[in-house]
Amino acid sequence: RMPIMLRSSNCVLTGKTPAEFAKLNECPLDPGGYFIVKGVEKVILIQEQLSKNRIIVEADRKGTVGASVTSSTHEKKSRTNMVVKQGRFYLRHNTLSEDIPIAIIFKAMGVESDQEIVQMIGTEEHVMAAFAPSLEECQKAQIFTQMQALKYIGNKVRRQRMWGGPKKTKMEEARELLASTILTHVLVKEFNFRAKCIYTAVMVRRVILAQGENKVDDRDYYGNKRLELAGQLLSLLFEDLFKKFNSELKKIADQVIPKQRAAQFDVVKHMRQDQITNGMVNAISTGNWSLKRFKMDRQGVTQVLSRLSYISALGMMTRISSQFEKTRKVSGPRSLQPSQWGMLCPSDTPEGEACGLVKNLALMTHITTDMEDGPIIKLAGNLGVEDVNLLCGEELSYPNVFLVFLNGNILGVIRDHQKLVNTFRIMRRAGYINEFVSISTNLSDRCVYISSDGGRLCRPYIIVKKQKPAVTNKHMEELAQGYRNFEDFLHEGLVEYLDVNEENDCNIALYEHTINKDTTHLEIEPFTLLGVCAGLIPYPHHNQSPRNTYQCAMGKQAMGTIGYNQRNRIDTLMYLLAYPQKPMVKTKTIELIDFEKLPAGQNATVAVMSYSGYDIEDALVLNKASLDRGFGRCLVYKNAKCTLKRYTNQTFDKVMGPMLDAATRKPIWRHEILDADGICSPGEKVENKQVLVNKSMPTVTQMPLEGTSVPQQPQYKDVPVTYKGATDSYIEKVMISSNAEDAFLIKMLLRQTRRPEIGDKFSSRHGQKGVCGLIVPQEDMPFCDTGICPDIIMNPHGFPSRMTVGKLIELLAGKAGVLDGRFHYGTAFGGSKVKDVCEDLIRHGYNYLGKDYVTSGITGEPLEAYIYFGPVYYQKLKHMVLDKMHARARGPRAVLTRQPTEGRSRDGGLRLGEMERDCLIGYGASMLLLERLMISSDAFEVDVCGQCGLLGYSGWCHYCKSSCHVSSLRIPYACKLLFQELQSMNIIPRLKLAKYNE
Repeated sequence: RMPIMLRSSNCVLTGKTPAEFAKLNECPLDPGGYFIVKGVEKVILIQEQLSKNRIIVEADRKGTVGASVTSSTHEKKSRTNMVVKQGRFYLRHNTLSEDIPIAIIFKAMGVESDQEIVQMIGTEEHVMAAFAPSLEECQKAQIFTQMQALKYIGNKVRRQRMWGGPKKTKMEEARELLASTILTHVLVKEFNFRAKCIYTAVMVRRVILAQGENKVDDRDYYGNKRLELAGQLLSLLFEDLFKKFNSELKKIADQVIPKQRAAQFDVVKHMRQDQITNGMVNAISTGNWSLKRFKMDRQGVTQVLSRLSYISALGMMTRISSQFEKTRKVSGPRSLQPSQWGMLCPSDTPEGEACGLVKNLALMTHITTDMEDGPIIKLAGNLGVEDVNLLCGEELSYPNVFLVFLNGNILGVIRDHQKLVNTFRIMRRAGYINEFVSISTNLSDRCVYISSDGGRLCRPYIIVKKQKPAVTNKHMEELAQGYRNFEDFLHEGLVEYLDVNEENDCNIALYEHTINKDTTHLEIEPFTLLGVCAGLIPYPHHNQSPRNTYQCAMGKQAMGTIGYNQRNRIDTLMYLLAYPQKPMVKTKTIELIDFEKLPAGQNATVAVMSYSGYDIEDALVLNKASLDRGFGRCLVYKNAKCTLKRYTNQTFDKVMGPMLDAATRKPIWRHEILDADGICSPGEKVENKQVLVNKSMPTVTQMPLEGTSVPQQPQYKDVPVTYKGATDSYIEKVMISSNAEDAFLIKMLLRQTRRPEIGDKFSSRHGQKGVCGLIVPQEDMPFCDTGICPDIIMNPHGFPSRMTVGKLIELLAGKAGVLDGRFHYGTAFGGSKVKDVCEDLIRHGYNYLGKDYVTSGITGEPLEAYIYFGPVYYQKLKHMVLDKMHARARGPRAVLTRQPTEGRSRDGGLRLGEMERDCLIGYGASMLLLERLMISSDAFEVDVCGQCGLLGYSGWCHYCKSSCHVSSLRIPYACKLLFQELQSMNIIPRLKLAKYNE
């Protein structure tokens, strides 16, 4: 059995209609793409890595240039470095005990003449001058033939003790190493090292050329990155588990077969069926991916799908986690790269330590999968790519000869590279090769790169021919009528996918009217460069950039609807809004992701004015009548669960009925809500410390030892499941089921209805967050001349420094939409124009600035200024003051130190820390210090002997065997504990006592 991703091709939910989803109690809008493992929804995040098999030239800290290749094939993965030391080139690999001069490597690969080596690397003056010292070094070592070179390398190999197997000579070992481990991905057939020689020569040449002009590669460039999806990670994991399964089977077979010759060996008996399943389940549920073959050991590959709102679940599917450690403050990987344009969302990244390391995909990004490279090799051969093995090597440095790489391997060379690229693109548009294969030229290195590997980011563009886009209105009408779909556009060569490397060769116009004679492609729609979360913001191009980033983080915490099946789910914590509404100002993205069907927020009428002084620092003033009508009202669902197990000695947990009071024959208060079966009944109100399930378990659960008497009747002790919470809850429903270990499972869903109160957090869609500062009765609220009272009064000081002009425009467009009874668009780089919206307002007799004549509700006089007044979409966030409120007088203490416990969940105290202590010392408030640090924390009476200075016990000193010098003190219990712990380590702390009045 294997965990299957929801909505994938093997899932039961594929191809169902919404009606069938409803029958299955599933939500048709749920994005899928997660796994359900051990009853938890887990997402495998997209992992970002440097691409394999590519030469990356980089400078280290000292400024010396080196090249490195991480090569990975089906069997092994290795990293080969080319380093420069004092002008000489060395090859470094971790199977070799020291760096080996590059000329020796060439000779060991069978290129024995120095002339040939130089020809391969290049015959320009500066290249030859740079490479000369390396050849001299080879002379110094007295190495001239392939045999001598192999012997030299053989002595430098780190010995791996391979038990069994034929003994190899050192030369054979060195030859094997060169063929299979160094630059693994370049194939060597029958020790024909030709391709590997040329690859090494290209590496050396790159390093020499990079030294002069300092042209090092950028690690953070997105063409050098690959993204690993869930499928790739799972296939690696499966392969690892399958090999483990086979090797264990082989071990068992080797043990069993020699023994009994008579009995037939039945292989099925010895197969451990659940091994692969358990391996997969454990990897997904813990997130630890450890593979033996690649020595890969990763933590946190999976995360629990966050179901706070529909957006938080959607945003998790597009999240990319990168392999950098969060602690180092490097700005390179965190900054916004130009090559991320259109591939990754520029706004959607968390603030704080993970900033810029956790990214999100943009709307139209596609991640490629691996494909066959056979047809591509054939096609390249037909287009005039010449095989490398036929050349002497000098041609590589000719100015008009271009090397052709396929997925990091050298295919051959070509003279007319432009023709190759153009023909290749024509073939791709005609559909002879896969649409995700990309071809790009690198003029500085004189290479043509063809890539067909998986994990590249690409996105679709419209093809432009003769200054006209290929897609016309006729095509769009056919699309709207359902004649054609997106695939048809691809097959007919109207639209094509470009990846990051190929974008560099193209000239892409943003809008149709900006096309000039050099343009090759047209952007489909500019707003798709934003991701899912940033797509919710209306008019984001009018906001300051960090405000959009804040909204991306807060949109995931907004309460709303989770799915159509939210009432059937029993989640640990679920927040729902009582009356969610569609936003008045929507964007194209909102329609594409169906946010309107599962909204998270309400259209509030906002007046921008200062009122009462309770609205400073972004606080909001709410209208009490709006709250009574259900504005911002939410439901909080929590669950409680318990299992009833069976134990090894034939005893089991049981659920007892409610305990009755002896006098009144009614259940006692703690058991008031229990049914006769001992489980709480739905619809009842639960208060703090009442019992939900009256469960009791046996005191003895292990099998008794031999020889001891077996007790007849098992003793039971009560272990009730109690409710604890600040406010009362109602029991929504109770589910009784059983789990995989056939134990009974009881789940209860508890519901609370909360209305907004002072301290609850709200936010608009522009990163303007604020808490409720005051709730005012409607008669004291200001009202406009049509008698409308605002739901929210917002302080105008939130606008100037934040520069969220998008919010001002949203209010205008929302007001015009309300008057006309239609929705306006606030799509990025477009949307309804302010001019048109203002004309709508004038047509309905309103001021075109969106301002209204407002009367004060307290004095009844008109206010001195016109007030900006209209609807804005507000979200209620999950941070509520009820969940954060914490205070304590007396309460629980820790056992060891007898000091108050820590944390809100344990009803802990508020710690006066070291810095606060320093302040009190600075004030000289010594008695306050004593009171905070000892009297109200852990004061303790001890008896101390004045003679020996040790702690006594109840007025008697055990050391002096007397009680005449014993006095009683109050010291902190932690101090007494420290003295005793020191004594246990043979260190004697002695207290010197003096009378305080002498």
